[in-house]
Amino acid sequence: MPEASAPHAKPVVASYCTTFLKPEMRHIYRQVTGLQRYATFVMTRERQCEEEFPFADLELIPRARKNFLKRFYLKYVRKLPPVYYRGELQVLIKIFKRRPADLMHAYFGHTGVHLLPFILEWDKPCVVSFHGMDIQARPQQEGYDAQMQELLQTVPLVLARSKSLMNGLVRLGCPKEKLRLNRTGIPLSQFPFQQRPMPVDGSWRFVQACRLIAKKGLGTAIRAFAKFHEKYPKAKYCIAGDGPLKDELEKLIGELRLQEAVELRGFLSQQELGALYARSHIFLHPSEMPPDQNQEGVPNSMLEAMATGLPVLATTHGGIPEAVTHERTGLLVPERDEQALFQAMCQITAETDSLYLLGQAASRAVREEFEQAKQIEKLESYYDEARAMGRSE
Repeated sequence: MPEASAPHAKPVVASYCTTFLKPEMRHIYRQVTGLQRYATFVMTRERQCEEEFPFADLELIPRARKNFLKRFYLKYVRKLPPVYYRGELQVLIKIFKRRPADLMHAYFGHTGVHLLPFILEWDKPCVVSFHGMDIQARPQQEGYDAQMQELLQTVPLVLARSKSLMNGLVRLGCPKEKLRLNRTGIPLSQFPFQQRPMPVDGSWRFVQACRLIAKKGLGTAIRAFAKFHEKYPKAKYCIAGDGPLKDELEKLIGELRLQEAVELRGFLSQQELGALYARSHIFLHPSEMPPDQNQEGVPNSMLEAMATGLPVLATTHGGIPEAVTHERTGLLVPERDEQALFQAMCQITAETDSLYLLGQAASRAVREEFEQAKQIEKLESYYDEARAMGRSE
């Protein structure tokens, strides 16, 4: 294989993301477009949201021609992994012969498992990053958990968005010395601090931005807000996002007679989201562990809201306490406890002076711990480290 990069040229990282990109994957877009010392091209099997996430240097992995006999033989007789029977392995080899790279970054743990046969054969190192839902065990998928353990033993470095995810990876069998904290980077220029006037008539504005899925605690938040709305009838709660729970949440809103107070806005652009934060007083994010163990990392939208000066009401779930300090940048309550969340709503709105201080501290915390350029610098240092360690073990 030819040398990956010419003398004095930037080293190249191949960024592999199965779908580039779903609306909730903005943090990945910020990483691949924010690299400074490294050049990158994206490898993907499916292109989505091109207008929202423009990226020119992209290798679209073609779907293999359907040869049912060969696929049946490889899958059921030889019992080979999907990367073989889908014909993807040879495609990857051809791509890297045509455009060599110094290393590969596989986004999401399940993608790393899918690529494991290639990672074992490739003569360059690969790092895998975990983002939350990809830490789940899959006992119903034969061989997956064993392949995950092999992946964690094989790659030189494993990246995780939060310390809680790092702890989960250790429980999955990842050696501690391989783990690196890969924080979400927030472009602070897009989310400037806003000094908000506080309402004198109880017209509080709560906001939450997320996918409408179980782990976001939306049902708990709506029921807690219903109690708050009885006390402050002019209060509003806006939810920006979309997802499979939309119909269920609309039904709950109707049952609680909150149609005029709770709004489901759908996915918003960065500008629309920034404007929504500027009009709001408090950010809600009461995440909870769903039955499928889809754990939260550190939510991007929460960090963006904090950067603008919004204090947070959230839960002691996943990586949230790593960003929100109780009674310093917001208030934290137990998961699934709507009464505790309601009481926190009342507490945080009781004194506007303390609300100002919480918002200022929230903004400072994001600037100190999650600023994009600093996090890109750390990511590139991990790439350096992986290259120095060499290919997969």
